Amino acid sequence: MAAIMPATPKADSPFSDVVSGSAAAAELAHNALPATHPTAIFHMMSFVFRFLCALFAGVLVAGAHAQAPERIVFATDWLAQAEHGGYYQALAEGTYRKYGLDVTIRMGGPQVNGLQLLAARQLDVAMADALQVLSAVEHKVPLVAIAATFQKNPTVIIAHPGIAKLEDLKGRPIAVAAASNTTFWPWLKAKFGFTDSQKRPYAFSVQPFLVDRNLAQQGFATSEPFSIEKAGVQPVVFLLAEEGYPPYSEVLVVTRNTLSRRADALKRFVRASAEGWKSYLANPAPANALIKRDNPQMSDELLAYGHRKMVEHAIVTGTDTATAGLLTMTDLRWRQTIDFLKNVGLAKPNVDYGSAFTLSIIRDVKVLP
Repeated sequence: MAAIMPATPKADSPFSDVVSGSAAAAELAHNALPATHPTAIFHMMSFVFRFLCALFAGVLVAGAHAQAPERIVFATDWLAQAEHGGYYQALAEGTYRKYGLDVTIRMGGPQVNGLQLLAARQLDVAMADALQVLSAVEHKVPLVAIAATFQKNPTVIIAHPGIAKLEDLKGRPIAVAAASNTTFWPWLKAKFGFTDSQKRPYAFSVQPFLVDRNLAQQGFATSEPFSIEKAGVQPVVFLLAEEGYPPYSEVLVVTRNTLSRRADALKRFVRASAEGWKSYLANPAPANALIKRDNPQMSDELLAYGHRKMVEHAIVTGTDTATAGLLTMTDLRWRQTIDFLKNVGLAKPNVDYGSAFTLSIIRDVKVLP
């Protein structure tokens, strides 16, 4: 009776080396026992078992290699600019991919409410101001901050030459937007004694400032001073964070549901983003190319200015980052922020500031500047 021999796989099969030329095949051929002989059955079962084990292991390896990166949709707070550079850098240099993530960056803008989109589950991560997060928590919206991009809030008051200190602007006209009434203006009133009679309308243009030497105005350290300098005026710029204004800016926000379900992916996202910021501050070219692709109106000159001012003021690398790493947060800063809001009547006394943030994601990242 002819011996039963296993079929030989095709030459291009990933498992051809398991059978062809194997010790198991040679052993069966040598013995050439009847198929019903116990020894032949044992050899055949042993071969089949080893073949199936190899097949199963191969499937597992192939599956691992074929596993798709985990998708994260992340929205910034404005049109693409240098202030978002670290995230674009992580995208440009493949850092997100390195950490098993497929990240899509969506630009914010004047008609985009990132926190509403986040609450509606159209985003995974959104960028917002710390004050917005505390307001959401006060209104029982289940959002939580997991990291902070800007250690120093970039809000500035801009004055003409001759003003030496911020308090020297007391009694002088200052152009501020309506939104300042729930952000930095009450802080200025409480700290420096400014009054509402000083306020002038701000239409997000530097032209009134340029024609009125008595007028000061609000702005961001990375933006409005650039336009003023281009017009031939060297402004005096006061970064409110360096005067004690406490809120973090450009914090990364998720829903509590996302935090509980996708903590590992969020940790990888924050670590990759921190690495992106470290790289961007050293060499912004890769990210700048993507920023200009998304926002063609952005100039190389303004990108360079924004990058330079972030470095000059340590906006990303300041405060606690030297020991805790980029994108870090502390309970102290959040407590100082809620204390300010309560002191000026912008938050209710019973708001639980601790529910507005978590340190569980950023704690172990520690990407030092």
